[in-house]
Amino acid sequence: MKTTWKWIVPLLIAVSVGLASAEEEKVLVITGSNTFGEELGPRLIEVFQKDHPDIRFELTTPGTGAGMLALLNNDCHLAPASRIATEDELRLARARDVRLRSHFIGSYGVSVIVNTESAVRGLTVAEIRDIFTGEITNWSEVGGPDATINVYIRDPVSGTYLGFQELAMEYQPYVESAVPLLSYDEINEAIRKDPNGIGYTGMTLVPESGVRAVLVNGIPGNIMSVNEGMYPYARGLRFYSIRGQEPREAWTFIRFVRGRDGQQILQEMGYVPRVLQRLDPGGIAP
Repeated sequence: MKTTWKWIVPLLIAVSVGLASAEEEKVLVITGSNTFGEELGPRLIEVFQKDHPDIRFELTTPGTGAGMLALLNNDCHLAPASRIATEDELRLARARDVRLRSHFIGSYGVSVIVNTESAVRGLTVAEIRDIFTGEITNWSEVGGPDATINVYIRDPVSGTYLGFQELAMEYQPYVESAVPLLSYDEINEAIRKDPNGIGYTGMTLVPESGVRAVLVNGIPGNIMSVNEGMYPYARGLRFYSIRGQEPREAWTFIRFVRGRDGQQILQEMGYVPRVLQRLDPGGIAP
């Protein structure tokens, strides 16, 4: 049979061009925590891509557990997590003959705030829980004046809305009178105008005037108390990867997030940057 080379040669060229295009398009798939993915992840990616426009991202945030399962199923390269790996996840990794690697990037920390005119300087975790769930409704019950407590919270679609329920409220519902607002800035402004208000904000976003963070169990919310594990309303954020299977693009992004520019973004968005001298123990899970 006579070979029609005039058709085969263009076809080979087309296949070659297609493979080259696929290689040039570097895709980094990230699946996991909505604490990371709601606002922080998109902002980090936006800034990172200014210097790395050749790397495309696929970011989904179904939650830490779903992200860890996706990672162990080889469906993503990085799994952002707002907790350490569970025993079940470590067991599944061993069953698949892989090792999880942990990359600590900072912490999600929340300050409980009041107006600077408030007489209340500190609250216990039980008192904060009961205020935000509606068990305590008057400031006089926690050492303040005889006045109704006005509660300000994030809107229900935000990750912070759920995050604070987990950190401070034992997953109980918010008091029905709580006023939902669209950002930390709006909560800060509402409490600045309301001497009887209480709310929460990113730990590094407490305004310099009009608003004050309360002590929680006598502990101030700051970078030191969070990194020492003393402050109750904080949890570490990390990426998990499969040891030895990380693509070059994943390492490039991890270095950016853990470096000066990435850590500055964390702080600007209300997160607690990691102590740069801190070392993960061997980079191995948990």
